[in-house]
Amino acid sequence: MTATTAAAEVDAEVRGILERVAADSFPPLHAVHHLLSVGVCVPCTFRMFGAFSHVCSCTSLTASVLHSFLEDHDDSAKGGPCSCLSTDEACCSVCFGVLLPTCHQDDGVVSFNGISPIDRITSMVFQAVQRESYQLDEFFLEISLPAVVAANERAIRLHMKEKYGNENWFKDKIFSQQTMSVKEALRLLLVPSLEKKLDVKHGNNSFRIRLTYTHDDASRKLKSLLPNDRNRKRKTESREGTDTRRNSTYEDNQILSETDSFIHKTLECIQDQEFCSLFQLPPEKVFKPCHLVISCLRSPIYIGGRYLKLSRNVSQSCWIIDDERMGEASVEEIIGEDVRTICRGDGCKFHAAGREDIDVRMLGSGRPFLIEVLNARSIPSAIEVEQIAEKINSSEKKYVRVRNLKLVDREIWSMMREGEAEKQKQYAALIWTSRSLTDVDLQKISGVNDMEIVQNTPIRVLHRRSPLERKRIIHWMEIEKVEGSSNYYLLHLCTQAGTYIKEFVHGDLGRTHPSIGAILGCRAEILQLDVTDVKMDLLQ
Repeated sequence: MTATTAAAEVDAEVRGILERVAADSFPPLHAVHHLLSVGVCVPCTFRMFGAFSHVCSCTSLTASVLHSFLEDHDDSAKGGPCSCLSTDEACCSVCFGVLLPTCHQDDGVVSFNGISPIDRITSMVFQAVQRESYQLDEFFLEISLPAVVAANERAIRLHMKEKYGNENWFKDKIFSQQTMSVKEALRLLLVPSLEKKLDVKHGNNSFRIRLTYTHDDASRKLKSLLPNDRNRKRKTESREGTDTRRNSTYEDNQILSETDSFIHKTLECIQDQEFCSLFQLPPEKVFKPCHLVISCLRSPIYIGGRYLKLSRNVSQSCWIIDDERMGEASVEEIIGEDVRTICRGDGCKFHAAGREDIDVRMLGSGRPFLIEVLNARSIPSAIEVEQIAEKINSSEKKYVRVRNLKLVDREIWSMMREGEAEKQKQYAALIWTSRSLTDVDLQKISGVNDMEIVQNTPIRVLHRRSPLERKRIIHWMEIEKVEGSSNYYLLHLCTQAGTYIKEFVHGDLGRTHPSIGAILGCRAEILQLDVTDVKMDLLQ
């Protein structure tokens, strides 16, 4: 088949589609021609007439092809130069080139070099995914457009209503109603192409591909036309003038983002009559396309289990005071860094069912915890999770051990938070008393059953905790004498979550009552404390 024959077949196919659309959906062709003449692109023209789905897959349907069709079917389109073909460098005055992509990126204007525009955008997305080596099973396409797109579309609709509102076809057609948006149209164009290129299905929003289109010049100009903007502008100028050290790039982007949000909200409140008095109808032609930024982001993934802390000089989270580290390491860093490395995440957050002091060991079955990995490039397999646990558990320093490490759903986080206040915790404490205890004393301790105590916020944490009175339950206690000593005892107890154990032993100058010291009628001090069990059904 020759190139001429192939072109003729394509032309015949396009004309066949146009014939069907014209018979089914289109208004008088002079109205279509008028839309093209005021700078509306072919995709937006069909979209605004409710016919986009009929032609979205027809990549060879250009303005010149459509104009040729109009000349053959509408005498008003014949003769003389056509304004819709005279501005080759113009973008669509509605979508700003989004649906016929000629968009600026950080490295300049995208050149398609004969490649289909949609294929080119697809290729750019594919490169962004490959560059970060994301592991995909599904994806969700997010699209962000500047508010000026909605404003210009509204201006075009009102212009057409003003020009053709009294004609029967306008009253009957869908043009004046809400039709497919630019976002929906772009998604319809891109999703099949992305599914094919990425070899995964669209639907799950755990991995999001985001196309962010901006047009700073048009957004600023539109904002200046909106009512009640003077005070906002004055506030912005005042804010900028008070901080000469500001990061101009970051804050300018923040201002533009705020501007776009402000425009959307303001436009929603403006009635059509006021809109027509504020804005040019039809809007002026556009010669600069949108700026496009492609970004990828995975929703957080969670790896959970139970940790044991075997050192009395390791904090749960990284603890730094006045640029000085407290302790040798932290549970958060020891576990989190290995998890983040395997998942290739941007960072991670550590969550646990409660916490212990730096000088308290966490023993027994361990404390439930979750590592929230941010923007993970890969999701670890069960074998890789086992390798993480093995690496932590085989560390020479033996500060921390993990149990039952596995990939878990986000729901575990909510369940852990909900169960935290209801859980019971068991402890073993080495205590000293100012006198030797008698059998009666030991029986007093061991006879405790669901005893209520009242604790005011301990003195040692008053600088960071609100001064509150808390009621807690001591479920049971057992006490035994340490062999070879007269005043040292090992106290085992089970308490309600949130009980301050150290203060329960020594009384905290009367702020906890009753205390071990008050029950025994002597001074009592705690020398060492271990958590021996956290009673929760999670991550066993």
